[in-house]
Amino acid sequence: MKKLIKKSGVLLVVAFSIVACNSEAKQSITKETAVVTPQKVINQETQQEYKIGSKIPNDLVCMVNDAYMGKPQIPVPVNGKTYYGCCQMCVGALNNNETARTGIDPFSNKEVDKTEAYIVLMKEEGDVAYFESKENYLSFLKKQK
Repeated sequence: MKKLIKKSGVLLVVAFSIVACNSEAKQSITKETAVVTPQKVINQETQQEYKIGSKIPNDLVCMVNDAYMGKPQIPVPVNGKTYYGCCQMCVGALNNNETARTGIDPFSNKEVDKTEAYIVLMKEEGDVAYFESKENYLSFLKKQK
């Protein structure tokens, strides 16, 4: 009888441990899902806010690929200014390559520091252009007509 009680006690402890671990795993999954789901919604809303011709905030642009990314990018401080890249390769390019930090204004054909540029979404695929100012962008639009 003592052996049976001892075995039952061990089985109870094992069963309780399995239930407790599964319960923790479910709580962990639920917490992760709750955190991930709102981020996806925010990103989708952000992507829907901008259309061709919209001014794009610097932090949503990969300045190496010259592309609107729809979510905040990796900040890259260089010489007191903050550039943005989408991956570690872009971070390296922004740190080491001055040409990655500048663009050409399509209206004036002048070099523009990407942190100071008026950034505009040019294509549905995400291509952006860097203008010296909003006025240059508006003049560019008039010239295109």
